[in-house]
Amino acid sequence: MSRAEFEAAAEVLASVLGSSRTKDLVGVLAREQRMEHALSVVQDPRASDAIRDLYAAMEKHRIPHAEVAAYLRGFLAGRTRQGAEVDVRTVWSGPTTPGVPVRATAQVLTEVVGGAERELLAMTYAARAYKPLLAALRAAIARGVEVHVVVETKAGAAGLLAGPEPADAFATVPGIRLWHWTSESRGHQRARQHAKLAVADRRVLLLGSANLTESAVRRNLEAGVLITGGDAPKRAAEHVRELQRRGVLTPLTG
Repeated sequence: MSRAEFEAAAEVLASVLGSSRTKDLVGVLAREQRMEHALSVVQDPRASDAIRDLYAAMEKHRIPHAEVAAYLRGFLAGRTRQGAEVDVRTVWSGPTTPGVPVRATAQVLTEVVGGAERELLAMTYAARAYKPLLAALRAAIARGVEVHVVVETKAGAAGLLAGPEPADAFATVPGIRLWHWTSESRGHQRARQHAKLAVADRRVLLLGSANLTESAVRRNLEAGVLITGGDAPKRAAEHVRELQRRGVLTPLTG
């Protein structure tokens, strides 16, 4: 009998829990503990269904606890090796050139958001409502992704941003967490929040010149890079999180 159902359940569980907590579950399985004990050890509502699915597949296919623990260890090891490999590709908005294959910014941006499983961090100077991006953000939040977006404010831009506040672009995305660079932390009255990036699960980083607007990701001539694996996505996410922790970036309200 095929064990594809079990393998799929194991991979979903590892993706939901992440490496550290999956190792905790491996310890539970190695001791041949029952599902109720696994749920009490992990204590993550988002992972409860995945744990139940794994135990159901184990029972259905009569797979011993020790074998499941070994499978999860191997899966984590393989993912770690894969994460050490770095893939860097250029990303462009605007005109294309015949015979030169490039990735389009609009497509890559929605793919990065759509691929996030736990955490998505983004930064932009300007922002306007762009329906494909907003739909991808709403879907990410619906599946349990923690979404943080850092925007410039009109006050921070000191007259250089026209129109509505950039934060208004995300008004139709319930659950999104908006942040800004406080004036007290800037150190200079002409300093601007000009970073443009999106990083998913500290594994995929889109970094470039495009703001989170339709004109930037579709019509303007903009350039960027998509980095998958390696340290760059992790370091970018850690930097944003540390700026939040230190109060350099603070939540936007109202």
